[in-house]
Amino acid sequence: MAILLQGIGVSRGTAIAAARVLRHGDLEIVEYALPAEFIHEEVARYRFALNTAREQLREIRRGIPESAPRDIAAFIDTYLLMLDDTMFTEAPVEIIRRRQCNAEWALKMQRDELVRVFDEMDDDYLRARRDDIDHLVNSILRTLAGQPGPHDPGSPGSTVAGRVVVAADLTPAETVLLFHQGITGIVTEGGGPTAHTAILARSLQIPAVMGVPLAVRLLAEGETVVVDGDDGRIWAGLDPAALAAFEDRRREATRRRAALARTRGAPSRTRDGVTVTLRANIELPEDLDRIAEVGAAGVGLYRTEFLYMNRRDPPDEEEQYATYAEVVRRLAGAPLTIRTLDLGADKGGTAATNPALGLRGIRLCLHEPGLFVPQLRAILRAAALGPVRIMLPMVSTVAEVRQARRLLERTAAALAREGLAHDPRPPLGIMVEVPGAALDAAALAREVDFMSLGTNDLIQYTLAIDRIDESVSYLYDPLHPAVLRLVHHVIDVGRRLDVPVAMCGEMAGDPRLTPLLLGMGLTEFSMLTSTLLEVKDVITRSDYARLAAEVDALLACDDADAYYTRLEQFLRPPAGT
Repeated sequence: MAILLQGIGVSRGTAIAAARVLRHGDLEIVEYALPAEFIHEEVARYRFALNTAREQLREIRRGIPESAPRDIAAFIDTYLLMLDDTMFTEAPVEIIRRRQCNAEWALKMQRDELVRVFDEMDDDYLRARRDDIDHLVNSILRTLAGQPGPHDPGSPGSTVAGRVVVAADLTPAETVLLFHQGITGIVTEGGGPTAHTAILARSLQIPAVMGVPLAVRLLAEGETVVVDGDDGRIWAGLDPAALAAFEDRRREATRRRAALARTRGAPSRTRDGVTVTLRANIELPEDLDRIAEVGAAGVGLYRTEFLYMNRRDPPDEEEQYATYAEVVRRLAGAPLTIRTLDLGADKGGTAATNPALGLRGIRLCLHEPGLFVPQLRAILRAAALGPVRIMLPMVSTVAEVRQARRLLERTAAALAREGLAHDPRPPLGIMVEVPGAALDAAALAREVDFMSLGTNDLIQYTLAIDRIDESVSYLYDPLHPAVLRLVHHVIDVGRRLDVPVAMCGEMAGDPRLTPLLLGMGLTEFSMLTSTLLEVKDVITRSDYARLAAEVDALLACDDADAYYTRLEQFLRPPAGT
């Protein structure tokens, strides 16, 4: 009997193979007290487990071939840096000594504190980093419990060649190892599109679906499954005819990817001659390698939070300048849009009542100029080396923009007095991700040089849902009428006031939505490099004027049936597919 499971497609493509179901043993953690004379031995036991987890990662790191994408090794390096941080090397040891408890319980207490900090962050990407903490903690706990790690020859990971891996969750390290052992697809019960494992799967081009409830129980070892990374569906128990149809689809997708790769140098232009700018979103400097491969016109979103993560003190001006300057140099004249720090306030042990609506983004930066000014100084100095734009996150009022601009002008004046090379007035823009900012776009547009739609947060705030909360993530809908009307309004305001409007959220990288966004008048997209050529292909087969003439009728629909009927017309691929 055929079954269909629904999850979240996090890495596109179709995989058809036998399932390899991985079941990590449950790690039950209990607290017990230790006599004082055994504390030294318990600390040594913890440090041995920590070193074992570190060596496992190093072994995986050594096994990555030089031809692999650089971001694969970067993920493992990040984990190694985390294990070398005092949050793992010192804090659990202090808890063991202070409470005279077992290592497992001390590590659990430290894990709970770290997760609390990450949960207070609103940014999806940063909040999803709590999974990284869990992955590292579990690798240490497995050693403490005497369980084998995924690198061991006798572990399940050694028998996955040519199979679809089904698991409750996978760490990035496990994902890298399984990739080199030849897996063809990934299905997990946990995780989402911003998880490190999902990002890795996209980089490695492994079809993956996450957030599939009970996948480990419902999918049997060895049965043939179909992983549809586009629609987030998992099929099992299909008859030969259905499997053959999916196999045809998979072969066609492979052929199409090869054809897209040959369009890298072609212009991004619609059939009726409208040029559309396609830029890349990057999170780490290593992501720059892919920009040239896909022909992106620079960077439309450079997240800077990675510089601030997993450390006690924020990076100083010189460290930030060196990082930004290297990115500018490697772009060789292509523009770089740097988003200023988008972290929440998680200092002093106080938790915001609702961090999603609290002191974060530009609010935090203006509240703590000692944190903000060094970043502005570093950006202005890097801007002297090439075209740089500054983008402010989480803006909700005109006053915030004016205050940020005054601070930017004072910072430029200070650099001039010090005789340091800098650009005194790089373009200043905002991310439109708060519904209030979208509605007040006209007033904000008069204060800035450009705007960029951050649709990930805009959708969440408009629909009052947390997309990484599995209990409500099904409500996350970029095609909700209210979302589309807000997006269209911002684009229209930018056109009327001659202020460039881009989109850097996930909607921009979904080729299924490209005709709709073109119809709204969007002509600048920024996305992950993995989807850029697909979006470009849709653009070159689209008629901009025809789409623009039809979009008003869609947005004017107040009847749900009529709305979705017209929406389907936009979502049909343009002729020539």
